[in-house]
Amino acid sequence: MTTAAPEKPQKKKIEENKKEEKSISSNEYGCEILLEKTTIEKSKDPSFPNDAYLIWYVVNGETYIDLTRSGKRSDLFDLYYDMYGPGAVQKIDFGYGRISPRTWGYKQPEKKRKGK
Repeated sequence: MTTAAPEKPQKKKIEENKKEEKSISSNEYGCEILLEKTTIEKSKDPSFPNDAYLIWYVVNGETYIDLTRSGKRSDLFDLYYDMYGPGAVQKIDFGYGRISPRTWGYKQPEKKRKGK
């Protein structure tokens, strides 16, 4: 006689897969999150790059704002859709940054002193 395999190990595998799906990296989507769950006042800082986007999303009935960079809005939408599920993304708008993306985060190298 043969016995049926217990279903509990399969359920554990499914739960592990769900945990792996929740750990989504923004780098996989070509996005960079600059400020997470911030306020609109903090995101209006002009020292951020001018290619940054503000995204409003809802999680458990609370509205949050993130400041993110991405090449395309569709990549940004895909990231938040996969992280928080359908209906979470409310609005995507341009940020208030004024710094060129090329020079944002650039630190000038130290000058070496010439000896006499």
